[in-house]
Amino acid sequence: MHAANIFHLGIKELRSLLRDPVILFLILYAFSLAIYVSATAMPETLHKAPIAIVDEDRSPLSSRIIDAFYPPYFLPPALISQAEMDARMDAGLDTFAINIPPDFQRDVLAGRSPTIQLNVDATRMSQAFTGSGYIQTIISGEISSFLQGYRANPTPPVDLALRARFNPQLNKSWFGAVMKVIDNVTMLSIILTGAALIREREHGNVEHLLVMPVTPFEIMAGKVWAMALVVLAATACSLIFVVQGMLEVPIEGSILLFLAGAALHLFATTSLGIFLGTVARSMPQFGLLMMLILLPLQILSGSVTPRESMPEFVQFAMLAAPNTHFVILAQAILYRGAGLAVVWPQFVTLALIGTTLFGLSLARFRKTLATMA
Repeated sequence: MHAANIFHLGIKELRSLLRDPVILFLILYAFSLAIYVSATAMPETLHKAPIAIVDEDRSPLSSRIIDAFYPPYFLPPALISQAEMDARMDAGLDTFAINIPPDFQRDVLAGRSPTIQLNVDATRMSQAFTGSGYIQTIISGEISSFLQGYRANPTPPVDLALRARFNPQLNKSWFGAVMKVIDNVTMLSIILTGAALIREREHGNVEHLLVMPVTPFEIMAGKVWAMALVVLAATACSLIFVVQGMLEVPIEGSILLFLAGAALHLFATTSLGIFLGTVARSMPQFGLLMMLILLPLQILSGSVTPRESMPEFVQFAMLAAPNTHFVILAQAILYRGAGLAVVWPQFVTLALIGTTLFGLSLARFRKTLATMA
């Protein structure tokens, strides 16, 4: 009877979900358009940045530097005079303005250290920080290549051979698409279970369940498996049709193995959603709790910034969060083609965290039902 009750309670949750067009739209958007936008519009990517150059030297070296800036990172450089530079920056026409001084090539060949002025519009923060490094690298590379033709030994003593594994083109859309799927799995699983519980309490359906021959465990388990199944199905469709299909992101490992890890992660996050649903008394309160819980989980899990760059106490504390282990196994499977022999520690950890969260949520859920009885 326990299994039958859990099954039918889960079917009830699925039927209730089908009658909620707002939640259905959120699921569809989160695993389709949101993935595509996140992958194709990464904010830290330098793309078609406007740049202007004041060439007071008009030498072969300065022309070579000008020709080095081209799409897609930069727009074709606008050649301006020094008098126009400040006015264009004030008007927001240029993010970067380079001033090449007179006799620049002659000073470089003479072994002096001439200075190129780079003006940056720092109000465009996403482009300003990344673009400054790009410009320094481009100019230094062009000067080094130019000087090799004037030296007795044009070949540098050391040549760096760069080989990027797993993402040879350094395409940031590959990273953005998969990480957005991972973040949305967490977000939707918490929202669906928490919102389902609050919606039942607001509509008075919990009182109806209390008079039925079902236990709190069966009620909670029905919500967990139903919402986890919805998110898992949406994740599989998103990986196949959006990530692999529309965005053409190569998936190196087994999607089935990843979905198995996602199921364990959903076991933990749906239990967390139930816990938050018992703490919050209304949907607005639940939304505020989501902001306090979800943002730290996603930002500190390693999906945005590598965990190695965080303080050690943050790394240690985040080991208690399911997101951290889910990100590790997802990156290992989907990017590097890892098998179960590599990611089994994350599977075991997710199972332990999920069991703990389920137990805590069940205790809280029983206490909540007791106060309503």
